[in-house]
Amino acid sequence: MTEEKLPNWLKNRAHLSPDRPAIEFEGSTYTFLELHRLTEKMAGKLAASGIKAGEPCAVLLRNHIDSVVMIHALFYLGAKIVVLNNKLTVRELSWQIKDSESMRLISEEGFIEKLSGIQSLLPDVEVLLKEELPAQGTADIRDDFYLEDTATIMYTSGTTGHPKGVIQSFGNHWWSAVGSVLNLGLREEDSWYCAVPIFHISGLSILMKSVIYGMKVVLVEKFDEHEANRAILNNGVTMISVVTAMLNRMLHDLGAARYPETFRCALLGGGPAPVHMLEACREKGIPVYQTYGMTETASQIVTLAPENAMTKVGSAGKALFPSQLRIEKDGKICGPGVPGEIVVSGPNVTKGYLNRLDATEQAISGGWLYTGDLGYLDEEGFLYVLDRRSDLIISGGENVYPAEIENVLSTHPAVFEAGVTGIDHETWGQVPLAFVVRHKGMEVSEAELLAHCREGLAAYKIPRNVLFLEELPRNGASKLLRRELKKRWGDQK
Repeated sequence: MTEEKLPNWLKNRAHLSPDRPAIEFEGSTYTFLELHRLTEKMAGKLAASGIKAGEPCAVLLRNHIDSVVMIHALFYLGAKIVVLNNKLTVRELSWQIKDSESMRLISEEGFIEKLSGIQSLLPDVEVLLKEELPAQGTADIRDDFYLEDTATIMYTSGTTGHPKGVIQSFGNHWWSAVGSVLNLGLREEDSWYCAVPIFHISGLSILMKSVIYGMKVVLVEKFDEHEANRAILNNGVTMISVVTAMLNRMLHDLGAARYPETFRCALLGGGPAPVHMLEACREKGIPVYQTYGMTETASQIVTLAPENAMTKVGSAGKALFPSQLRIEKDGKICGPGVPGEIVVSGPNVTKGYLNRLDATEQAISGGWLYTGDLGYLDEEGFLYVLDRRSDLIISGGENVYPAEIENVLSTHPAVFEAGVTGIDHETWGQVPLAFVVRHKGMEVSEAELLAHCREGLAAYKIPRNVLFLEELPRNGASKLLRRELKKRWGDQK
């Protein structure tokens, strides 16, 4: 049986619709043909720098037209792209580069301090700055993408605190795009506003949709609610991907104004949204489609359909057409209204974690991915997500795992043990809160521990406060009771 393949997405799109707008960035618009030519040239530069097909190559980039070109150029060469989160610390980035076995890191001068730190920790890794690449070169451009081949690797933190590299194939990205378009449809005038980071699956998936659909993307480096609203009101944007904090800021900035009828989708991810905010959107006629997805599903796998946007407020919808969904508890499928673990299946679901057979076998069984997230289905089969994993904190759309913070806190010599939970925050949705038990006879202040965290954690993972306890609340099996930590916080406020 011949392995399934598709024509090189961008190259084929440039052939089919060369003059269509592909990317708008900082006032300049690039057609698909122009994007292809820039990508071809970049592929030559990278090939001259030693990038080879089949090798993992890490990238540390920002939302920029050059980053879009870089990603497509690596696809052209057949490299496996290890997509790094530019908010992470030097230690976190170095761990992921080493774990992925990447021997080259492509970045830019804007990250020079982090790059210097990475080079000191990983002297054998070659750092290639986009500003210092060869002026030109020749490359063997791939004409086809094999759907089983690894396209990208993105790291997601697990409940153990150790990041896991999620393998995303070309097939995963393809079926994610197909599932989305079968739900939302596609119009000739569609323009997708991308203010979410392209190092996240939410942002990267928009770039994949662009070349597969032949759709324009308006890319911005940083989210600004006024600029996002202006793009919708005055610049023809018809769709936008947001998390709760972004949508909330857009609502406040919009005031009494209303979006034009041409705007047809605010795709809301990053965890369950407050119902009162969704109802405010309904009153203003803003079509918000809640979604449920993760790095392991190459973006959304459950999304509310357009016709249900105003009648199923609070639901994430039903599984996209190529995918399946069920709720399980204690090995049995749950009936309507009964909460349990969300279990999903489909061609957009990862085949596993890089070099982590144990984690793969634990999460995937019989083709079904056990997400660890809780939810229930109503009588009509609509999913309602109760929690993004029992211990997961979602801060400004970023996933924060308590165990990762606990691991860093526990490396301080004065800390006996640490527990972390999430507390509500008006701006960010949630923020981490840490509880620490000190070693007997040792002293350490909150300020010292926060400074210690800053050395090993990204800014959004730093606890808002550190509180000291004599002991952490645990159950009979010595498992930490995070819900009890929240109660302790309530007692001390």
